[in-house]
Amino acid sequence: MFVDQVKITVEAGNGGDGCCSFRREKFIPKGGPDGGNGGKGGDVVFRAAGNLSTLLDLRYQQLYRAGHGRPGSGQLKTGKNGKDSLIPVPVGTVVRDHETRRVLADLTEEFQEFVIARGGRGGLGNEHYKSSTNRAPRRADSGEPGQHQVLFVELKLLADVAIIGFPNAGKSTLISKISNARPKIADYPFSTLVPNLGLVQVGDYQSFIAADIPGLIQDAHLGKGLGTRFLKHTERTRLLVHLLDFSITSDRDPISDYEIIQNELKHFSEDLHGKPQILVANKIDHPEAEAKLAEFKERLTAINPTLMVCSSVTGQGIKELVFKIYEVLEKKEEE
Repeated sequence: MFVDQVKITVEAGNGGDGCCSFRREKFIPKGGPDGGNGGKGGDVVFRAAGNLSTLLDLRYQQLYRAGHGRPGSGQLKTGKNGKDSLIPVPVGTVVRDHETRRVLADLTEEFQEFVIARGGRGGLGNEHYKSSTNRAPRRADSGEPGQHQVLFVELKLLADVAIIGFPNAGKSTLISKISNARPKIADYPFSTLVPNLGLVQVGDYQSFIAADIPGLIQDAHLGKGLGTRFLKHTERTRLLVHLLDFSITSDRDPISDYEIIQNELKHFSEDLHGKPQILVANKIDHPEAEAKLAEFKERLTAINPTLMVCSSVTGQGIKELVFKIYEVLEKKEEE
């Protein structure tokens, strides 16, 4: 199950209380204060793990508590620190405050850690307050409470390329042809309900990560259809590959489809709309599809000069598309 957003509660541990104690041993008069400090409460820590791809574990455990610090004791013994609570999450996880949606952490690298709730400091024992004028202090502090937060955790896929388009435009079939991803493929709209990541090999040593984004429709930025839930997965990508359906079974207007998708990207995020795009006339595997492409080709080229033609069924243009994507990524990296 692909889970990309959850609400959780985190509670750091409380600090242990300081101890008020006096040294009492035979033959040692006026031993003086020897109360130890309390231990520190445990922290709640997020850690990015490369072997995770979903927030499923957080769906089933929504409360994370760290251990409390132990109280100090006599003979200057400091209490044991509370145990930290470690929360492993996928790379690309964004942690926000649930109420304000303010970003608290953005984990974009494997093994990156962020302390989201700090444990309380342990209280001081009475030995700490000993002085030349106060030889027998009877003061010991209580431990401080740990931080408590309600969080909204969401996952934004880390991919170089996002494949976008209307439902049934051939996105899943394309990513299955160019990468190691094996998404569900069917001849009806919205067969893809979750994003799929795949590693695309270019030659012997070069590669990039591609993501198949579930189909977008008009007013997706308002939450219609799969809505903004999956538009967010395109935000981290460096390049968009926009598929247009030219199959003989489709009666849609490719120009209108292009404009609708571009409008959704623009309303969702200006930065997303400004990303470089490769326009792909897909499903060109029939003479009638070729004739339809000839009718629209001049207008599409005027809109986006980077127009590619391919068919996942026959394999036409697949290799050229992969090399074009890699070329654009390399150019963008140099810039």
